[in-house]
Amino acid sequence: MTTPKSPQDCQTKDDVRAEIDRVDQALLSLFAERHRYVTRMAEIKTDPHEARDPARIESVIAKVRDRSLALDLDEDQAELVWRTLIDWNINYEKGIIAARRRG
Repeated sequence: MTTPKSPQDCQTKDDVRAEIDRVDQALLSLFAERHRYVTRMAEIKTDPHEARDPARIESVIAKVRDRSLALDLDEDQAELVWRTLIDWNINYEKGIIAARRRG
């Protein structure tokens, strides 16, 4: 396994692409871990309407925006990614809860 390079240490497009691929793999692993928690939440909730919690959503988005600024990341872009992720999770949870109630 090679040592990760900082962006400044990348000298070629291939260097940059290799590092992006490494980061993408790490992101996928983190999304998979997050997904397991979302699945568990869907198992705990009893009503599909519980899947959407507007106050919780806005709290998460506020944290994402604040943390993005601290990381020198565009907060609008981060918010878009998280809102998309949250919307997908809500639909996923609703499906699990509804299926359990039918079954």
